[in-house]
Amino acid sequence: MTEKKHFTGFIGTYTKGESEGIYSFTLDTDERTIVDVKVAARLENPTYLTISSNNSYLYSVVKEGGLGGLAAFSINDNGALTSINSQFSEGPSPCHVSVDTRNNYVFSANYHKGTVESYLISPEDGSIQTVSSIIQHEGSGPDPRQEKPHTHYAGLTPDEKYLTAVELGIDALITYNVNDNGTLEKANLLPIKAGSGPRHLAFHPNGKYAYIMTEFSSEVIVLTYHPENGQFTEKQYISTLPEDFNENNQGSAIHISADGRFVYAGNRGHNSIAVFHVNEETGELDFVEHTSTEGDWPRDFEIDPSGKFIVASNQESGNLVLFARNENTGKLTLLQSDIKVPYPVCVKFLEK
Repeated sequence: MTEKKHFTGFIGTYTKGESEGIYSFTLDTDERTIVDVKVAARLENPTYLTISSNNSYLYSVVKEGGLGGLAAFSINDNGALTSINSQFSEGPSPCHVSVDTRNNYVFSANYHKGTVESYLISPEDGSIQTVSSIIQHEGSGPDPRQEKPHTHYAGLTPDEKYLTAVELGIDALITYNVNDNGTLEKANLLPIKAGSGPRHLAFHPNGKYAYIMTEFSSEVIVLTYHPENGQFTEKQYISTLPEDFNENNQGSAIHISADGRFVYAGNRGHNSIAVFHVNEETGELDFVEHTSTEGDWPRDFEIDPSGKFIVASNQESGNLVLFARNENTGKLTLLQSDIKVPYPVCVKFLEK
């Protein structure tokens, strides 16, 4: 079996300035370059994307006037997107979207509303059905930006028994049971350090550990996952910043390598990706290095399906950055930083 040489990626954006919607690109692993950047779908503020495990469908958050919701697309063989349908409600659009591996459910987190929503997916055509469940969070936190709930992430546990919601506004990780009809029922809540502003979450491939990136305190929180009841317990807090950095920083994305050996965390302000080595016995982290993202406000990044590259998106400087990833040390080497995409946010790849 020959190793795949080209991978298709998608970029979600804020549609301001010159941005037109969702962009696609090709990663050429032989030439170690990103090529063929183009508009894949025109829609308003498709800031976050997710792709079905069979590579057939892409789901995006979307805005349309005073409405916000989710849009479904079919993915063609050439990477082009064809619109299927959308589901909208009054008010701001969600900030995060995810899908289960069997393509039965799609979930969204709404930062402005402080809600988690679930939808059934049609097995015939991948379309999004009307909303099954809307969960309204309650509470606040000590930071002025925590005046109310701000749900930033909603994704399934690796066993897909529970939906996890990361609540930046109330410093909490909330776990829900997902019923067959798509409705959600609260299972557990883990309070996170007050004022830390938890933002995104990544699970270790072994299913035992999870890693939360905090936006306000710029830390990674190491958690143990308890699949028998959907609970989490804290193991470690570790900073993503140099000790002498005192300027504004907001933590962004967090991802883990497929082999579970390295965790990567984004810093907006310090404009870097922090690299950590994972202790195989405990899941805890040791700092490896900081790598500049060669731009301003790295909102997201993604490890490619081969595991040998990382693509980062700098929202305010409007550029993608390609790094080679050393699979033994976890360290990153800059390859390309001049790939223009206006106001890029989310990076996703079609799988192998």
